[in-house]
Amino acid sequence: MDGVLPPFVDIDEVRAEIREQVQAQLRKQYRAYAIALALVCLVVGGAIVAATTREEAQSSSVLTPPPYWGEMCVPAARVEEIVVAPTVTPRPLRVYVSGAVAHPGVVTLPVNSLLADALDAVGGAAGDADLDNVNLAAPLVDNQHVIVPRSTATPQPTVKPAPTVTGVPVVMPVNINTATAAELEMLPHIGPALAQRIIAYREANGPFERIEDLQNVEGIGETRYKDLAPLITVE
Repeated sequence: MDGVLPPFVDIDEVRAEIREQVQAQLRKQYRAYAIALALVCLVVGGAIVAATTREEAQSSSVLTPPPYWGEMCVPAARVEEIVVAPTVTPRPLRVYVSGAVAHPGVVTLPVNSLLADALDAVGGAAGDADLDNVNLAAPLVDNQHVIVPRSTATPQPTVKPAPTVTGVPVVMPVNINTATAAELEMLPHIGPALAQRIIAYREANGPFERIEDLQNVEGIGETRYKDLAPLITVE
């Protein structure tokens, strides 16, 4: 070895050189990682943008109702349903008018008609009608029978003389169980319509048992009966 010593090696320089090499290697690796991460971000970002664009295109073709749709449209629909609901037309009245009228018969009148309207529909009252005892303002109902009474100024019944012991004629009372319509009309306050009602009552219920039963006939009240009582009999 000729007695020559090897050159002196500086440990710090060696360490510094190794450190720089390691750092350079790490920088290369970090750069590669950054490039790879950037590529991944670009791919993911592109996919997200494409998906968002597709969803916006689809949603733009669908009509979305406003949030107040349920509050405004539903009540409006209900109101329209109520407005267009069909209304029920009241059925007209059918009334039979007879008695002292020009043209007795069944007439058709609108709802809320009065007795005066029914009288006009049959041509008005006859000349012998007793309108003082008729309430022309009375309302009518369906299937009603209106009888207009005749005037009570009827001829007195014929006085039939009968022989008696003394030879003085007396008035024969009218038998309401056997009298004809003409005979009944000879009594005071009895017109053709009332005479027919007496005969109809007699046929439906049998002969009158008492003269007081005459008050069961429609149109014969207490006052009219008092005038008839002395002139009628059931014998």
